[in-house]
Amino acid sequence: MEQPIRMKNNGQINIVFNAENRKALQKDLPIKEILVQEIPHQHVALKEIEDELKSLVGMEEMKRMIKEIYAWIYINKQREAKGLKAGRQALHMMFKGNPGTGKTTVARLIGKLFQKMNVLSKGHLIEAERADLVGEYIGHTAQKTRDLIKKAIGGILFIDEAYSLGRGGEKDFGKEAIDTLVKHMEDRQHEFILILAGYSREMDYFLSLNPGLHSRFPLVVDFPDYTIEQLMEIADRMLQEKEYLMNRDAERKLREHLIILRSFRGPISFSNGRYIRNVLEKSIRAQAMRLLLEDSFEKSDLLTLTSQDLIFEDDEKE
Repeated sequence: MEQPIRMKNNGQINIVFNAENRKALQKDLPIKEILVQEIPHQHVALKEIEDELKSLVGMEEMKRMIKEIYAWIYINKQREAKGLKAGRQALHMMFKGNPGTGKTTVARLIGKLFQKMNVLSKGHLIEAERADLVGEYIGHTAQKTRDLIKKAIGGILFIDEAYSLGRGGEKDFGKEAIDTLVKHMEDRQHEFILILAGYSREMDYFLSLNPGLHSRFPLVVDFPDYTIEQLMEIADRMLQEKEYLMNRDAERKLREHLIILRSFRGPISFSNGRYIRNVLEKSIRAQAMRLLLEDSFEKSDLLTLTSQDLIFEDDEKE
């Protein structure tokens, strides 16, 4: 019986369960239940991560992928327990998308899930960027990169804006960092997980610089920009967490601002959820100053952000 894995032409894996797999395994395992909303009680690790994912807006593709990875790992453990062949697939990943779309948050959740499943011994997240890997002289970069990998053993090494490693050409030390990463991805592929993240277009170009890179990332996930409605939902959730709310005029002003901002600025220079967080933090400070000057401290006043409290980036530049 073949493993429930199908390879696409581009080397990415798509975990599926065909009719033969289901028929052969469903007597002992609740496979069908793994891939639907309600998770059987024995799959506590997945249920806990799903509960955390539910608090995130959007990300339907990521939520589906996490469930599929869980199912594949779980089934392979069951195959091994019954004396069947159990493949060990590298789980290095690539996250493609604009800033503020939740890539770091999801990487941290994946680390927690894999630790609960004994795929990773620690499940911690080490965040890095070009400056953390690239040194100042020959050999320095390789050592810095090895040191980072050593810290990430048992967990996840998350490199944001990874495409910057390939921008300097052949003589740039970034290439040395790439070569070191590739070597350790193979030599220690089951000891840590490497996640490279960055803008979609730049990451595609980055992969083209090294023919061996693409095949080493079997899991590639796109993080789309949030819609206006999703951004408003993110704002609402952030405010609820802080015990604030916006009145109708403030909501209307924020929505109109986001529509205009997305139209003129374009997706690449817009930081999605991060932008919403920055706006709300500045607006809460503006509300505090307004209430102080008005000597107004009723509970409803303390809770409510008005349209005059909202502070946008363009307002600060004027």
